[in-house]
Order: sequence, then structure tokens, then C-alpha cells
Amino acid sequence: MAAYGADGGARGTEVKVTEYQAGHVPGVSYRGGVAHSPQDEPAPAPAAAVPSGTSVMPADAYGPAETDGAGAPPAAPPPTRRRRESAEPPGRPKRKRSGFVRFLRWFLSFWLVVLVALGALLWYVWGRIEKVDAIPSDHGSATSEGRVFLLVGSDSREDLSDEEQSELGTGSVEGQRTDTIMLLSVPGGGERNALISIPRDSVVDIPGHGENRINAAFAFGGAPLLVETIEAATGVAIDDYVQIGFGGFAGIVDALGGVEMCLDEAIQDDKAHIDLPAGCQTLNGPDALGYARARYFDPTADIGRVQRQRELISAIADKATSPGTLINPIELTRTALAGGDALVLDEDTGPMDMFAFARGMGSVSGGSGDTITVPLGQIGNTVSWDPELSGELWTALQNGDAVPQSVIDAQP
Repeated sequence: MAAYGADGGARGTEVKVTEYQAGHVPGVSYRGGVAHSPQDEPAPAPAAAVPSGTSVMPADAYGPAETDGAGAPPAAPPPTRRRRESAEPPGRPKRKRSGFVRFLRWFLSFWLVVLVALGALLWYVWGRIEKVDAIPSDHGSATSEGRVFLLVGSDSREDLSDEEQSELGTGSVEGQRTDTIMLLSVPGGGERNALISIPRDSVVDIPGHGENRINAAFAFGGAPLLVETIEAATGVAIDDYVQIGFGGFAGIVDALGGVEMCLDEAIQDDKAHIDLPAGCQTLNGPDALGYARARYFDPTADIGRVQRQRELISAIADKATSPGTLINPIELTRTALAGGDALVLDEDTGPMDMFAFARGMGSVSGGSGDTITVPLGQIGNTVSWDPELSGELWTALQNGDAVPQSVIDAQP
């Protein structure tokens, strides 16, 4: 296609060609998809006048001038000074941890350490507890969801030194009997627990030995014969056996820092080696043991003593399971070690059984359970059980039920 200038004359020929074709046609340049002949280029502008005395720098002094031509390669960017990089790349900005996160981590770490230490302590203490084969394998098993613990306080002086016997006022009687016999009943179905005292002077039939005071069974055959005697007399299956001696009892009280007891009257008993005023006071180990053993000052003798024993044991259980003991690592360790040295358990009694025992005792001491004595008939140097009321009591325990209200109402 021809192009015409302002004067009407042809300025040249403008032909659409490919870039390849333009590159092979002499005198033809390619720009914008259109081939141009030299005639198409505008005439150069006249040079500007240069004043005299002025020098003109050659046009190519700084290299070829840049052009707008589409076919010209783009000019290289001017070299830039590369910033020297540091040896280590900059790290990510540290995010500030909130105070709550730090506290939560500290709290969890602290209790993790406490739990590990507590587990190690319990494992160590459990290894120190003496185990006996107290419950015969053929004694049968309970037919209810309830469970019954037999708690025994032994008057054995075997492990006491002469100095300890003098300090505790126990004397040096040989052999062992049971000063304390109690049943802790934990019924099924969430009913009220009960701590039941069996007077040691209760006359029962001891297998292989005829009629005698029930505490003689322990002297004749130890824990196994005592368990067998109680099961035969009551028809109640014993699930677990817990025994504590004189020295261990006093040691636990001292480890707890004493227990507070409120006495309605002053107690003076030379044989128990105590002289306590009336009113509320903190008893140390020897005084607490004397309080549990005293009976000669009391006209009700063993009947009054078993009631004081229940009160004292409930007070000990209440303090041993209190938050002040459980969260105090020093007192908890001291109490656990004292308990490990004091207790004797059946060989089948495990840690979870003892946990259930502690919970049961805690509910009784906290007022959520009942504390009673076996209903009695004849009372003298020896005692016998009321056949009707004691029968109701034993039937309830056999069935895993709470103590009948008729038995509670008959308490002195």
C-alpha cells in the first residue's frame, strides 16, 4: 500500500512483512509489524546553531543512544552495588509469651514433679508394710456389692524396746492380744458407711478352742484365726485385714503432729499411764495410746473404752486425710513412713483397697457415716451380744446394706 505525503507525492511503499522477511530485504527495517524503506524516515532536523566558544561533545561519547525500536534489544540496567549479606540470616521475630501460658507450663510441670515424687514415695512405703496371710482362701466371698474391712489394734510389745515400753507405758507382757476389734462396713449403692466396735470381752466360739473372749483368738492363732472366728460368729465375709500395733499407733499420731480430742471429764489411769484434764487438747502419741487403752477409771470398763477408741481413730483418719496433710509434702512423707512401719495387711490387700479403706474412714470421721457398738445383752466381766439386734446388724452387713435404724436407736 502506498503512502502519500503532504504534497501529494508518494513517500514510499509500506508493506506488511514478517520480521524474518524484513531481516533479509536490503535497506528495509522492521518496526511494529511494518517494513519501512529508507524513504519513509523523516529528514533529520537541521543542527542547532552553536555559539562560538562552545564545544560540542560527540553524540557517541557515552555509547550509542537508546532507541524506541521494537527490534532493538533492551538496554542493560545500570549495575547496582550488592548489599553485603550478614553471615547469619535474620531470625523470625520472637513472639512474647503471655503470662498465662508461662504460668500454665509452670503449674503443670510442678504437679508432674509432685505426682512422680508421690508415686515413688507410695511405692517405697508400700514395700515397707508387713504382709500376712490373714484371710483363708476357702473363707468364701461376699455375695453383695458391699465390702467389710477388719481393723485390729494389737497389744504386742514384740517390736518395742525397753525404752519404748517405758515411754508408752505398755509394760513387758509377752504374747499378743487385740485391744481393738472394729469392722468398717462400706455398703454398695452409696449408703452410709459404718464403723462397728466389737468389745474384746465378747464371748464367742473360737474354732478349735471352744468358748472364750474373742480377743483370745488372736493370741491362739494370730490374724487367720481371728478372721475365721469373726466370720463364724457373724456370718459376715471379711474382705480386707488391717492391723496396727502399739508403737505404730503412737508413731502415726506423732507424725501428724498430734490429734485434738475434747474430753468431757478428766482421765487419770495409772495402768494406762495417763493423766489428762477435761476439755479440748492436743494429744501426742503416748497420750493418745493411753487414751485408747484406758478403762479402769471408767465404770463401763471395755464398753466406754471402745467408744473412745472409735472417736480417736475417727480423729486420726480425719487429720490424715485433711488437705493440710495431703498438700504438705513434709507432713505427708512423715505420716506415710510412719504408717508403712505401723501397718500389717493381708497379702491380697492392694493399694486401691487401702484407698477405699481411707475413704471409708474419712466419711465416718467427717460425719457421713455411723459409729456404733455391737448391740449387747449381758454385761459383766464378759459380754454377750443381743441375739435379735445383733442378728439384724449381721444380716445387713451380709447383704451389703447400711446399719438398720433399729440398731442405731438401741445404742447407749
